[in-house]
Amino acid sequence: MKLKGEKQESSDCNEDSKGKMTLVLGLVALISAFGSSFQYGYNVSVINSPAPYMQDFYNRTYFNRSGVPMDSGFQTLLWSLTVSMYPLGGLFGSLMVWPLVNNCGRKGTLLINNLFSITAAILMGTSELAKTFEVIILARVIMGIYAGLASNVVPMFLGEISPKNLRGAIGVVPQLFITLGILVAQIFGLNSILGNAEGWPVLLGLTGIPSLIQLLILPFFPESPRYLLIQKGDEEQARQALQKLRGWDDVDDEIEEMRQEDQSEKEEGQFSVLSLCTFRGLRWQLISIIVMMMGQQLSGVNGVFYYADRIFQSAGVDNNNVQYVTVSIGAINVVMTLLAVFIVESLGRRILLLAGFGLCCVSCAVLTLALNLQTTVSWMSYLSIVCVIVYIIGHAIGASPIPFVMITEMFLQSSRPAAFMVGGSVHWLCNFTVGLVFLYMEAGLGPYSFLIFCAICLATIVYIFFIVPETKNKTFMEINRIMAKRNKVEIQEDKEELKGFHSVPGGQREHKDSSSVEL
Repeated sequence: MKLKGEKQESSDCNEDSKGKMTLVLGLVALISAFGSSFQYGYNVSVINSPAPYMQDFYNRTYFNRSGVPMDSGFQTLLWSLTVSMYPLGGLFGSLMVWPLVNNCGRKGTLLINNLFSITAAILMGTSELAKTFEVIILARVIMGIYAGLASNVVPMFLGEISPKNLRGAIGVVPQLFITLGILVAQIFGLNSILGNAEGWPVLLGLTGIPSLIQLLILPFFPESPRYLLIQKGDEEQARQALQKLRGWDDVDDEIEEMRQEDQSEKEEGQFSVLSLCTFRGLRWQLISIIVMMMGQQLSGVNGVFYYADRIFQSAGVDNNNVQYVTVSIGAINVVMTLLAVFIVESLGRRILLLAGFGLCCVSCAVLTLALNLQTTVSWMSYLSIVCVIVYIIGHAIGASPIPFVMITEMFLQSSRPAAFMVGGSVHWLCNFTVGLVFLYMEAGLGPYSFLIFCAICLATIVYIFFIVPETKNKTFMEINRIMAKRNKVEIQEDKEELKGFHSVPGGQREHKDSSSVEL
């Protein structure tokens, strides 16, 4: 116990010096997020503005080939495929996370992933010259695979290289760049820039540039030290990577903490998705990420954006100016996500999750009322605008960025890739489902669709309040101990005492026996 007390005291003494944002850490975060997360956001909204011109291209190409105009039903099908192939590709990309990050590393996966983006950019950018619309649909699948990998690997990579007191702030950076990507696509998609008959192929092809930049620069930065030490067993390289990231040579405390984590996981080995789903010791972590990811995507964010244009039109905004209002909503999204970067470490994850989903819940309830009464009460259309803005603020500070941070923090190294694979798959599957179902919901229920979203937000709030712990400023092992109590399993505390010894087969065997009884 004395040893643990001394170690705690040493850790407290070094806390101020161990949590600084260094140049290398900042550059890795920016390059990873700009080169990967940015394109996720960019491709979410890039086809919205040039949609009429792209559909006209589909029509022209079909007519030139067959000599007859395209049937309206077939055109609707083609456009639906163009839109929906992106989240479907995202699901495929999420399923590739576990094998790629375990075999190629976090940085290696990001570098390989850039090939998907560059290929898709070339296909989309040259589609008009090649007079083929099929490659656009194919490129959207490829771009979706890219986004599926990027949306999971970037938060994992940044979470593993960050000191514990900056992990939340750096973990929100990918979401910040997703919102930036959406905003840039909205700006470039204005009719006066590239959202026109001549500019749309360039607009689609620009997505390859950030990937090219990342492909050239990221190789010069270090791999995740946790991956190097725990999964590759190379302590020297892990130490060097950590020294570069922290900006000083004394990284013994963090190396020791990684050894603890490695020691605690020796028996289990690498978790597959199946073993993750059946392992009692991670049951509540798994349920928590599924609930948060479902809440994130099923909370109505797509519905709010779908309704936004007509809400602003009903408030008297001219049709020609609606695109500028859409850009302003994108800007609010960026500003509020940037705010989340600065407040996540002071307020904590739980507060932002509860506040974010709470704002979304209230906004959906009031928006239902406002949309139903706007034809009879003149000022209700302005209340609808307020609801849209409040909803976007809520999603930007909590529901969008924090669940990915929580996946990084609630799982240890051996189970994290499988957890991201599950969380990412739920994220993209729900995204795809909402895209398919919402139009039918809107046709059948109208504004009352938002009551369903309100109920989902409320259910997510209740779950987070009772189950999800605060993870701010805690090591991965400390969070693991908190969740072990909820899972009603024991973590052998003596492992901390044994971490300095390289040969402790008896201790491991004893733990294995006791844990098998417990489980």
